[in-house]
Formats: sequence, C-alpha cells, structure tokens
Amino acid sequence: MAVEILSVGAYTPSKRVTNDELAENYNIDTSDEWIKSHTGIGSRYFAAEDETCSSIAYHASVKALEKAGVKADELDCIIFATSTPDYQIFPASASVLQEMLGAGNAGAFDLAQGCTGFIYGLEVGKSLILGGMKKVLVVGAEKLSSYLNWNDRNTCVLFGDGAGVALLGETESVKSEIFDSYLRSEGSGAEALKVQKGGSKNPLIMGDPVDEDSFIFMDGRLVYNFAVRAVTDVVKILMEKHNLKEEDLKYIVPHQANKRIIQAASKRLGIPMEKFYLNIEEFANTSAATVPIALNEMDEKGVLKKGDLILTVGFGAGLAYGGNLLRW
Repeated sequence: MAVEILSVGAYTPSKRVTNDELAENYNIDTSDEWIKSHTGIGSRYFAAEDETCSSIAYHASVKALEKAGVKADELDCIIFATSTPDYQIFPASASVLQEMLGAGNAGAFDLAQGCTGFIYGLEVGKSLILGGMKKVLVVGAEKLSSYLNWNDRNTCVLFGDGAGVALLGETESVKSEIFDSYLRSEGSGAEALKVQKGGSKNPLIMGDPVDEDSFIFMDGRLVYNFAVRAVTDVVKILMEKHNLKEEDLKYIVPHQANKRIIQAASKRLGIPMEKFYLNIEEFANTSAATVPIALNEMDEKGVLKKGDLILTVGFGAGLAYGGNLLRW
C-alpha cells in the first residue's frame, strides 16, 4: 500500500495589499522597489478582523474535499499545521476546524513547527494512513497579520495570510505517492525566530503593555544563512538518496520566504531557478501555508501531470527544516 495526495485546496483572503499600499497604509519607511529587490515580494493578502486561522483553513479544506468527492465525515484525522492558532493555548484550531467542517468522525490536532509545519504534516499524515486510517486532511494555515510589528520593516513586509490543504488517502498505484521525507531541526537556533511573550517561559502578566515582544522577531542574517544551507542540504540529501538527477524532477517547491534564499540555494546546487516553483511575488510568506498554496496553484494551472516527481522543501522557526519527495 502507498499513500498519495488525493486532492489539494487553497484559500487566500480577499484583501490584497501591494507594497506601495503597505508602506502608505501602515506608515512604513519602505518602497515597492526596496521590498521587491530584497525579498521578491510584490503583494500579500490580509485576513479581515472577523476571519480566524481556522476559518481561512475551512475554505481551503472545503475545496479539497469537493475536488476529491469526499465528505467531511469520511475523514479519520485532521492535522493542522500553524504558528497562529485561533487560541494561544487551547483549544486546538484543528478541533475548531473539525466542527466547522462537520467532520465528527475525525481525530484532530495542531502541529506547531513554523514554516516547516506542512512538510512535517505530510509525513505524519502518511504514517497515520499506513497505520490504518483511510483519509487524513493535512492543513497549513496562517493569520500572520495578527503578529506583525509595523515598526520593524525587516519583518512586517514579509508575511501574509492564507491556507492550503492536502487530502491524503491510500492507493495501490505506483504512479502517485508520498514516498520519502527528510525531517530535521536545529534547536540551537530556536531564539532566532520567535514571539517572545505569551508562553510559559515569558508568560503574560496582568497589566503589562503590548509591546514589541508581543510580535514576530527575527534575526534576519542568521535565519537567511540557515535557510540557504537547509534548502541546499534537503535537496542534495533526497536526490542523492534516490539517485535522482535534475531532469528527473518536474519541480522543486520550496517554502516561499524570500526569493534571495532560493536564488542562493539554486546557485549552490547548480540547479537553475526555472526548476524552483515560486509564487512569493503574489502571496508573500504565509509560513505553513506556502507549500500547499503553491501545490494548489500548480494543480489548477495544469502544470503537473500524474507521475511527475516533485520535491518540497520547508525551513523556518525552530529552526526546523525538511522535505518531501512526491510522485504526483
């Protein structure tokens, strides 16, 4: 038995914000030229105040279920990869989404591994199906706009909101499967990308002000160097393990964090940028949602055919990283 992606779905909020609009509306000392030259980002989507991470995920999930002709009550489990859950501690956003979908027969849990969450989720979902489950929904969704420090132009220009999901199921086909993953973490760098306040290490105290420690902090140089190395290592390791050449891969689908990271990794690997699927210019960095949003876009554009070999790569907070080797 093998495990395959039966369908994918994605959703982005309706509020599209260009770089110029971002600078003007949020009073940021930046420009379209600066953001594009430093990141490759041209716009991003922000959720409305009444939208939550789980409601964003709901729309993407419905699309994937409809594509596959699967009813929500057929799901055995929901894995919800996110760094921006509806509630800080509990309940899990996966449980909230389960109720929204009417997936009363499913188990549900959140997976907190930052921008690599969906990559981890695919492997966990695969393992659950190999263990006896029939249908598993893997979600990557974020409402990062809730955690942006508008006084820090090095981070606030990077992120957007959105969701992407993959519905996994068993298959007897050898033409389509998730057949390998590589998952790693460098906890020594965990402090480089964080929200300082709100956990048990730095709990909220009644009366404390909301300040910069309540929002996303990133050591940009450290994370950049880690990310380039992580992408390079994951691609090399999975390709060498399976004796693959560049021409064997239809696409490498990386986490969409910064175009410069992918360009540097491309140069180190000796693999042309054309082999990397990028949509960061339109969607910016949606953390755990970037890879499934890209997969859905590729599917809807018809650039993937059954049997195409794809290598996904994730990297980010943790500092976690990893990749999946998929036969579409």
